[in-house]
Amino acid sequence: MPLNPRLRHFAVTACLLVSAVTVSAATPVAPPAPARVEATKADPRAEIAHRLDVTVEAVRPSAIAGLYEVAHGGEVVYVSGDGHFVISGDLYDSDKGKNLTAVRRAEARMESMKSVSDEDAIVFSPKQTKYTLTVFTDVDCGFCRRLHADIGELNRLGIKIRYLFFPRSGPGTDSWHKAEAVWCASNRQDALTRAKLGADIPAAKASCKTPVARTYALGQELGMRGTPGIFTDKGDYVAGYLPPAQLIEKLKQLEAGATGPG
Repeated sequence: MPLNPRLRHFAVTACLLVSAVTVSAATPVAPPAPARVEATKADPRAEIAHRLDVTVEAVRPSAIAGLYEVAHGGEVVYVSGDGHFVISGDLYDSDKGKNLTAVRRAEARMESMKSVSDEDAIVFSPKQTKYTLTVFTDVDCGFCRRLHADIGELNRLGIKIRYLFFPRSGPGTDSWHKAEAVWCASNRQDALTRAKLGADIPAAKASCKTPVARTYALGQELGMRGTPGIFTDKGDYVAGYLPPAQLIEKLKQLEAGATGPG
């Protein structure tokens, strides 16, 4: 499902830092109905879920007493028990030096990515897999083409690449049609490689069903801003293109917990 626009609004309009907290009032709403008031007394998550248009399961108590955490796709915000106040930004545990929001964000991404499998992707696998990366790609993206030019070396390093389509220009555009044409080709790996080299791929047949719309919506849910969008199987985000040697080093650091999740 596309990223909840109301939650995205709160997530991008304020920032919680270690030394400062910014609080913004939620959009005014009508007084809650009596039934909702009773439900809120029993479980504050119900009122929060109603106000932010998310499921109750997306709401849980945070590390701060009286404050609730709401996670959806790649966004995490914090909400008062009555759902009236929303804090957007990262929450840190200063004793442990840990970014609690980043950890929860990775968990939420990992949960969202369970909705797609290898059957929805174009997969380039090594002989022995050490790392699995889900890469949101655009046929016409320059850095996506650079990453794909490294595919042999990435596989040699034990990195499995699962490509999901995310045409940045959106539905109905040339990049979107190219993605569909690649998916509908008899050899998707070959068609993707040729498309990224600038070759014309025959248009997709009307009877060919593709996952492009679904993976595009997932990318939006995860807060994608550009391509390539690289995610580990633990939900960590690697921003943009990295040469193979740097990418494998980044993955080792994430695996060892030497760097916080993105």
